[in-house]
Amino acid sequence: MAGISVIIFSILMLKTISQYTSLEKNVGFLAFKQNVIDNPYWMTFFYIHIFSITLCLLAGLTQFSNLFLEENKKLHRIIGKIYVYNILVINVPACFVLGLFSNGGLTGVVGFIIQDILWAYFTIKAVLFIKKGNVADHKNYMILSYAVTTTAITFRIVKNLFYNEKYHDYELFYGLNVWLALVVNLLIAYLILKRNRPLSPLKRDIRQENNNGSKQY
Repeated sequence: MAGISVIIFSILMLKTISQYTSLEKNVGFLAFKQNVIDNPYWMTFFYIHIFSITLCLLAGLTQFSNLFLEENKKLHRIIGKIYVYNILVINVPACFVLGLFSNGGLTGVVGFIIQDILWAYFTIKAVLFIKKGNVADHKNYMILSYAVTTTAITFRIVKNLFYNEKYHDYELFYGLNVWLALVVNLLIAYLILKRNRPLSPLKRDIRQENNNGSKQY
């Protein structure tokens, strides 16, 4: 279900992104960034980010299926490399610059910079663990990395569901939403990691005894 949701929202993001192919400076999000649209560096990083992030979302989505991994190990590695390079080489630098000019005041700026740092940290840790052959920790850190990747989706869900210009201050709502999206996604990642955590020998023995006991009846 979570995977289907990401696919749906990635498609919706593609629809949103398509409006920027005209390169006009007063469409969509750019309408709220008129103070920086004449900055060629900001505009360059903006287009780099929006045209690559959906690929990042879809590339990461395939990496958590055990069935896909077992049947497509080579493809898994290729897609994994695309995901990692997309984040570390393209989106982390781009989002750092964009974050410095973020909406939401200081709250938004700090939130985006922290997201960017965590994004790089989790992704690098995932790479280092797989290089050591530690598949379990590699997967854990990839889950955390992908949690940060999908904050873009969570952010838009919250904004579309709850933002009302009649009752909310745009800057305050925007800044708080940056943090909310990060906290929600990391909490979901924590619950997934907790669920996937191997049982200790004692707990495994207790569960085995309980299962054996129930079979006797």
